[in-house]
Amino acid sequence: MSEQKPEQVQLEARVSDEQVGMRLDQAIAQLFPDYSRSRLQGWIKDGCVSVDGEQKRPRDKLLGGELIRVEAELERIEGHKAQDIPLDIVYEDEDILVLNKPAGLVVHPAAGHADGTLLNALLHHSPEIAQVPRAGIVHRLDMDTTGLMVVAKTIQAQTELVGQLQERSMGREYEAVVQGVMTGGGMVDEPMGRHNRNRQKMAVVAIGKEAVTHYRVLHRYRAHTHIRLKLETGRTHQIRVHMAHINYPLVGDPLYGGRFRLPKGVGESLIKELRGFNRQALHAKKLELWHPSTGELMSWEVDLPGDMQQLLAALQRDLREEEDLWN
Repeated sequence: MSEQKPEQVQLEARVSDEQVGMRLDQAIAQLFPDYSRSRLQGWIKDGCVSVDGEQKRPRDKLLGGELIRVEAELERIEGHKAQDIPLDIVYEDEDILVLNKPAGLVVHPAAGHADGTLLNALLHHSPEIAQVPRAGIVHRLDMDTTGLMVVAKTIQAQTELVGQLQERSMGREYEAVVQGVMTGGGMVDEPMGRHNRNRQKMAVVAIGKEAVTHYRVLHRYRAHTHIRLKLETGRTHQIRVHMAHINYPLVGDPLYGGRFRLPKGVGESLIKELRGFNRQALHAKKLELWHPSTGELMSWEVDLPGDMQQLLAALQRDLREEEDLWN
C-alpha cells in the first residue's frame, strides 16, 4: 500500500483596516477561522507564515494591508494502526460522526493501552481522519463510562466543535446511579485540579479550574438515587469527583467510590448486583450541538446500557420488597 502524503495547506489573505495594530497571531485567527489558534501559532513559529514575504513573530503588530501567506502541512497521525473494532454509530455525515461508546473502550492510546482504542477504530472506519489531530476526537469519556461522543471528520469541523465546547454551547447530559438518597437536585460549583498525592486522581482544589455540574433526581431507592446531570464545564472525571465531594459517590466507582458498603437490610439479589457492578454507573445519555457546516441544532439520545438497566431493576425490586414489608 502506498504511503499517503500529508495534506498541503495554502492560505492567503490581506490584513484589513479592522486588524490594524493587532498581533499577528490574533489577526491570523480571524483571517483563517477554520484552524485553531494553537495550530496557527505553531505554524507561525515553524516559519510557515509570511507577512509580505517576511517571517514575523506571533506578537508582532500589523500595520494594515499586509499580505499574509500560509504554506504548511497537516501532520498525519503516526504510530497508531487502524483496527477493525466495531463502532455503534448513531449518526454520520461528511463532517461529523456520533457514536455510542461501550464500557471498556479506551478513547485514546496511553500507557497500558497502546492499541484497541477508539482512535484505532476510527482510523479503520474513516482512514482520511488521520489528517485530523487526535483522529477528530474533541472530547473524551472515561474507559468505563458509556454513551454519546462526537468525532470531527475534518479540521474545520474539529475547530468549530472545540469552539462550542469552550463557549459551552454544546449540551451534554448524563445519567448516573449514586450511593445515598438525595433529597433533591442542585448544583456543584467547585474548582478542580490534580490530586495533591495521587496523580491518577482529580480532586476539588482551591486553585483548580472552574467546574460546574447540575443534577436532578429521577428516582429514589432505599439507599441509592438515579440522577440526571448536565455539565457546564468538561473537566477530567468531573461528575465522579463532584458527586463524591458532596458525599454521593457513583455506584461501582473504583477511584472515587470509597470503601464498598452494603445498605442495611438489602436482599441477596441486590447484594449480588451491587458487588458485580464493577464500573462507575455513568452514561452519557444526550448530546446536543450546532452542526459545524449547516449551523443546524442537532440532538441525540441513547438508552442506558444493559448493565445499568439491570442495576436499576434490582434497586426497584428491592424498594418494592421494602414497601411490601410495611404494607
